[in-house]
Amino acid sequence: MPTAIAVTSADLVLPPTDQQTPTAAVLPALDTRPLASAVADLQLLLDRYGHVIVVCPTSLPKVAEQRLHAGRALLESDRIALVKTDLPPLGVAVLARQLRQLSVCDFSPGVVASAARLLAHYVYAGAVLGSVAKLDRVPVGLKSHLKGWLPGSQFAVLAGPVPQLVRVGPGAEPPTGPEFATQLLLARGHLQTDWPTGTLAPRWQVQAVQEAPLPAESPGWWGTGRLVEFTAYLSDIAVLHQLVSSVRRETCHWCGMELIGDRCAFCCAPLTDAATAGSHATGSRTGGSHAAGGPPSDRSQPRALRSSRAPRALTSPVR
Repeated sequence: MPTAIAVTSADLVLPPTDQQTPTAAVLPALDTRPLASAVADLQLLLDRYGHVIVVCPTSLPKVAEQRLHAGRALLESDRIALVKTDLPPLGVAVLARQLRQLSVCDFSPGVVASAARLLAHYVYAGAVLGSVAKLDRVPVGLKSHLKGWLPGSQFAVLAGPVPQLVRVGPGAEPPTGPEFATQLLLARGHLQTDWPTGTLAPRWQVQAVQEAPLPAESPGWWGTGRLVEFTAYLSDIAVLHQLVSSVRRETCHWCGMELIGDRCAFCCAPLTDAATAGSHATGSRTGGSHAAGGPPSDRSQPRALRSSRAPRALTSPVR
């Protein structure tokens, strides 16, 4: 039985990539519905699936996040993981779908939940904006802020994995993109531009471009409704499986869940010093389950899979 992957809004549920990818459960309007309703929803998912992983954007209203924590406490369950991410809305939807893909693989719930921190470092999430005057979630210099008030200005902003900002115009270089094969997902707001498909996609050498409706939270996240949000991501389940399988697995000393990285996603307990030192000493896990077939071409995989070292992203602080 696959682990349930839950999101906090229906527009964060992207279509499945194949017939095996399950849909996501939706926990809507957590900040306005009664607490009892949220608890009942979580209980239903626990009864049906056994474990629940809730993907929580850091932009989620504080009341909604408190409801989730209260629900988990009232249920006295250690089988609910609240996975926080500071990705923008379209990136959150992509990350949730990747976890949905992994939930039907041969990974334990603890590995799937802790894999979110790893996968987020391979999601290139950004937007083309008509103004950056009200953008406060990505570092923007004063000069760019002032230019954001000029009529007709457009900016390409990358929120992660490394924040970048460039002004869109003739001869302008796009933000630095992934060094591995990706697909590009677009969500169009009230901005007319072909820059993502005409300039960004060829420069990033994406394999395919798809479109999705703009999440309702995107204009607030980016500070303007004049935008086209984009996300480049790993879509191949074989590559995702191999990426997660390449990382050493540990056992949480507190709740006993299996995990990758340096912190349990279910109880939030960090690894002990001895376990963390062991992870750094041994690098990637050997003899694990990998996707069938040999390694694809040079750009078809993240660099972490072209070496024997585990990705450094897993030992970064919780964001």
